Amino acid sequence: MKNLTTPLSDKAISDLRAGDEVLLSGTVYTARDAAHRRLVELINQGAPLPFSLEGQIIYYVGPTPAPPGKVIGAAGPTTSSRLDAYTPILLKAGLKGMIGKGKRGKNVIDAIKEHRAIYFVASGGAGALLSKHIYEVKLIAYPELGPEAIYKFKVKDLPLFVGNDIYGNDLYEMGRLRYQRATCP
Repeated sequence: MKNLTTPLSDKAISDLRAGDEVLLSGTVYTARDAAHRRLVELINQGAPLPFSLEGQIIYYVGPTPAPPGKVIGAAGPTTSSRLDAYTPILLKAGLKGMIGKGKRGKNVIDAIKEHRAIYFVASGGAGALLSKHIYEVKLIAYPELGPEAIYKFKVKDLPLFVGNDIYGNDLYEMGRLRYQRATCP
């Protein structure tokens, strides 16, 4: 298990490999489809973003409302491939990491390598458990998007796996090959 703190540095990212288990602490921003579309529009217009992407992580999540006494409700990952069209543009603009679930497309894996970024995988279906690692939530932009607005999370020991590293390794491909070797003589 590796401990990692945001903002991400090139050194920290270079030490990670697909399949590594990570406990992430620090600041994480949230964004899903509509927010990604708006961020990319701002980048294309040369307009300022609602937060700096440099060294930052975006968590693909639409959290549920906070129950009494909590800062947030369930905060499980959304399917990452839905954001593949936007990801290379955000990586080029300085984004260093993403958190989601599921396999990424070749264009994103290539962009991760090119821009020395990282893709983390969070366990799907565990949103209530993952929310226990979020201790502060602040609305940053696009409140009209409701749970898909951009939020700033403060996290402590958020459990993740490295899905794609800067070397082109892919946790999902590694798992597929391991399964084939085990089941096909």
